[in-house]
Amino acid sequence: MAIKTRGDLIRRYIDFFVSKKHKEIPSASLIPTNDPTVLFTTAGMHPLVPYLLGHKHPLGKRLVNVQKCIRTGDIDEVGNTTHHTFFEMLGNWSLGDYFKKEAIEFSFEFLTKVLKIPLEKIAVTCFEGDKDAPKDEEAAKIWQSLGISKDRIAFLPKKDNWWGPAGETGPCGPDTEMFFWKSNEKAPKKFNPEDKTWVEIWNDVFMQYNKNKEGKFELSKQQNVDTGMGVERTLAVLNGLDDNYLSSIFQPVIKEIEKISKKKYSGKENQKAMRIIADHLRAATFILGDEHAIKPSNLGQGYVLRRLIRRAIRYGRLIGINSAFASKIAEVVIPVYPDYPELLANKKFIIENLNEEEKRFNETLEHGMKKFESLVSSKIKEISGKDAFLLFQSFGFPIEMTVELANEREIKVNERDYKAEFEHHQELSRTASAGQFKSGLADSSKQTTKLHTATHMLDETIRRVLKDKNIKQRGSNITPERLRFDFNFPRKLEESEIKEIEETINKKIKESLIVKREEMPLKKAIESGAGYLPGAKYPDRVSVYTIEDKADKRGFFSKEICTGPHVSNTSELGKFKIVKEESVAAGIRRIKAILE
Repeated sequence: MAIKTRGDLIRRYIDFFVSKKHKEIPSASLIPTNDPTVLFTTAGMHPLVPYLLGHKHPLGKRLVNVQKCIRTGDIDEVGNTTHHTFFEMLGNWSLGDYFKKEAIEFSFEFLTKVLKIPLEKIAVTCFEGDKDAPKDEEAAKIWQSLGISKDRIAFLPKKDNWWGPAGETGPCGPDTEMFFWKSNEKAPKKFNPEDKTWVEIWNDVFMQYNKNKEGKFELSKQQNVDTGMGVERTLAVLNGLDDNYLSSIFQPVIKEIEKISKKKYSGKENQKAMRIIADHLRAATFILGDEHAIKPSNLGQGYVLRRLIRRAIRYGRLIGINSAFASKIAEVVIPVYPDYPELLANKKFIIENLNEEEKRFNETLEHGMKKFESLVSSKIKEISGKDAFLLFQSFGFPIEMTVELANEREIKVNERDYKAEFEHHQELSRTASAGQFKSGLADSSKQTTKLHTATHMLDETIRRVLKDKNIKQRGSNITPERLRFDFNFPRKLEESEIKEIEETINKKIKESLIVKREEMPLKKAIESGAGYLPGAKYPDRVSVYTIEDKADKRGFFSKEICTGPHVSNTSELGKFKIVKEESVAAGIRRIKAILE
């Protein structure tokens, strides 16, 4: 298990699955394309949803990669040894090819032969069964045939051993999870999943079912395998570390924080703050470095980015960092990831935005101090929970900072009421986050498919009507009800321009243009005039959707590199109507449209 670096772990994983006839695909953007369910790519399977639902992948039925991911659902948990907002996920997929037997055998071979984990340090869990699906005896028998004893197999309920669907409908199924005994002491004969010495390092999901709108679980026409192994956790476990931040991934960052703060990570009072700073500014570096050029803002991904940066700065203050430091951390993060060239390419953008956001927040902190002084000037004996929470929410004061400032003036803080306010806020946040999943994972309903095709038509038409070839898509979001399309443009659109866009699209819809899908090498697709996201990573072979138009001198109205799905003829779309045009950021406009 002499794997010391993330690069070594990733390379061994990908090489192993390539040897098993898998094709390596690049990591997709952190910003999902045409997926209304999430703000960020949260798992390796997200960019593959159309293929998991049955569309043919240009590179075949066996795929492998490492995917950059962001998860912010439990951001307040960051600060312990294992939670991260940004992380990398190793994954291999079977799109209707091999199933449980081969998937489990591959996992077992990689763990025992490549990582050289002794059999006695491995245990697994399987699905115990319920009213929706039977007990997964099949997976358990496969594990036993490989030498895992019955005592090392635990059957757990749906909350532990079932994946999905991510929304209300979609692909889902039982999973089997692999655990590693991290202690040097001999592992007990009987596996107890509650024993924290057993650490989960890999998960094989068997997408056997599809949950329909009635809540019933039907057997899927295409049965897939989706696996996930977290790079950070696995690297720490393989090196006998209880703390992910002690691994080679985080050590350069932790050392930089120590240097700036003049404090030691070994001091327990500093660890939580240093972990939050390291985690949040690593995540911020990747969001800023993404090809979609997200900036801190009060909307969507920009809001999450702003929250991460400001939380890191607050915790920097707690360990005595009073000068600007966020961009210094980014300077150390970037060299850790030479295999993501977008970070280096966007380094100037990353540094400028971190400096700007830190400057803004420092000004907010000054306003917060004025608010604090106004609260205590009336010689109160206690700061209410509501006011303490106001200082946190509006001015970024952590409760620890408010308590410390109050103690200096011999004033108490009602921490119990603050906690109640905070938990209420968390519950509202969770409810709001849950709303992101209402339409199901990458809904591929008939209406969504129509709107997806209409989005391609809108993208092309905007450039034609506004006579600007430099206009590019800056984001899109499609639900069964409407499409939302963001693009770079310096001013508000005139009513006449909006009307012309609508009329052009509706004219092309009435012309009954054929929509054709082709697979071709990436280079050929670009040479043929297919649109693509500059800076985005694509596999060597891609799907290209062309809306043919013989009246156009190029022979097509629109041509895009895209995963689909789309209609086969524009006549299926109905009437296109723009319902709103607005600004969402400096130089970025947004159009919302429907099909009637």
